[in-house]
Amino acid sequence: MACLLETPIRMSVLSEVTASSRHYVDRLFDPDPQKVLQGVIDMKNAVIGNNKQKANLIVLGAVPRLLYLLQQETSSTELKTECAVVLGSLAMGTENNVKSLLDCHIIPALLQGLLSPDLKFIEACLRCLRTIFTSPVTPEELLYTDATVIPHLMALLSRSRYTQEYICQIFSHCCKGPDHQTILFNHGAVQNIAHLLTSVSYKVRMQALKCFSVLAFENPQVSMTLVNVLVDGELLPQIFVKMLQRDKPIEMQLTSAKCLTYMCRAGAIRTDDNCIVLKLDHDLKHAHELRQAAFKLYASLGANDEDIRKKIIETENMMDRIVTGLSESSVKVRLAAVRCLHSLSRSVQQLRTSFQDHAVWKPLMKVLQNAPDEILVVASSMLCNLLLEFSPSKEPILESGAVELLCGLTQSENPALRVNGIWALMNMAFQAEQKIKADILRSLSTEQLFRLLSDSDLNVLMKTLGLLRNLLSTRPHIDKIMSTHGKQIMQAVTLILEGEHNIEVKEQTLCILANIADGTTAKELIMTNDDILQKIKYYMGHSHVKLQLAAMFCISNLVWNDEEALFQSTERGDWRRP
Repeated sequence: MACLLETPIRMSVLSEVTASSRHYVDRLFDPDPQKVLQGVIDMKNAVIGNNKQKANLIVLGAVPRLLYLLQQETSSTELKTECAVVLGSLAMGTENNVKSLLDCHIIPALLQGLLSPDLKFIEACLRCLRTIFTSPVTPEELLYTDATVIPHLMALLSRSRYTQEYICQIFSHCCKGPDHQTILFNHGAVQNIAHLLTSVSYKVRMQALKCFSVLAFENPQVSMTLVNVLVDGELLPQIFVKMLQRDKPIEMQLTSAKCLTYMCRAGAIRTDDNCIVLKLDHDLKHAHELRQAAFKLYASLGANDEDIRKKIIETENMMDRIVTGLSESSVKVRLAAVRCLHSLSRSVQQLRTSFQDHAVWKPLMKVLQNAPDEILVVASSMLCNLLLEFSPSKEPILESGAVELLCGLTQSENPALRVNGIWALMNMAFQAEQKIKADILRSLSTEQLFRLLSDSDLNVLMKTLGLLRNLLSTRPHIDKIMSTHGKQIMQAVTLILEGEHNIEVKEQTLCILANIADGTTAKELIMTNDDILQKIKYYMGHSHVKLQLAAMFCISNLVWNDEEALFQSTERGDWRRP
């Protein structure tokens, strides 16, 4: 959204917003400062819990005006504070609201506000920054653009319990990977945050604990430092152990368990340190059970409802927790985490956004290496969804050696793994380049392809036909494949059309023939095969309309001589569901 105050607004948009919404924005331009202040306060009360009102005010240009007032030296501190509160409320609306705020460069304005001597204004700016940075649409890198921001935030930690809570929450959400860990560590994050673990405020203690969990994750340097930190005369690991006690909230138990786990993995805690490890082992078992149950619950909730899937993913740090679950030592937790991600992977929007932002395909490909069958079945089901044509994960998955992995699954004795392997290959071949199709055929081998076409499992047969149909699409691809594998493919088609198969199998087989008929040279393999021509003729007179139509497509493509066939080759790609 443009941030110019005088940007004209279309009448079609204006007609949708109420007169009261326009009234709130108009009052922001009143020459009387007291009326402007009262207008902002009234706007604050109007937008609380009202997403429609928030959207209306953003469309009408409230954001740039509020930011202008917030940055004006002539504005009173009270007015600046109320502006920050309203902006924070707008940020609590939809993701589009946050995008609009980002487009108006709200983050630099709020960071500038943190230089104010007024604590209430600082807290209001931090609260708004917290809301914006915890939104999935906000790039974490925006926190690190200006090198002066992190040290200033560290200095503000001592101002109040609210600055402590908000800053720790910003840090824990924006610490993604070793580069961010190093920046925060080098600016004294460990020393500045450690004493907050004994705060009287539960929210402060919890956010500080989350900071340590993200700082220590796969980071030996931080873990080795934490083990020697003293807080009120007590070592940090001992404080984490106390936070594992059953009388503590579940969230605190799980997060402290994560901190101790990461420290153990880094070698910071000795395996013979009984006072810590025995307690950790005992409570981690309980933590694993809780995490497993939570992942299972989320998987069930998100199975068939897009809105619920969206809410789950938008929950703070939820995707990070689930992705972390893929590398858990507990097989049950790993399985539950994969099931949860599989459930969430049924969303087109999430495949394009959250799954891409968190590069979910990377840990998934690791899970698929030497995992037990129960995990392999669910993980490969999820891989089918990540290989759909609109998924941005498709290309990096292809580059990571997925073809060989999936072809290997088709040889499994487990029918579910054979289905998933061929299903994923079918989705991979959908609208694919010639090279990818050639790689699939080479890795799968003609022998294995036709072995799958005679598989006793109906699902395996159907998905193999779907793969063949996708391979035989786009005229040059059809001619190329049929020139090398035409004889075997025609034999397989003949056997299926002659066999005792259901309507769906024969329809799919006739669709493959229609695709072959769309080829330039490939169609000769049909035209010179009297047996196949007789079968097509037979199915044109079949009692089932699906078979009639499929046979008609074959004939139409055979007789159509222009550059474009009447019925071009068709493909299919399907969601994988349990």
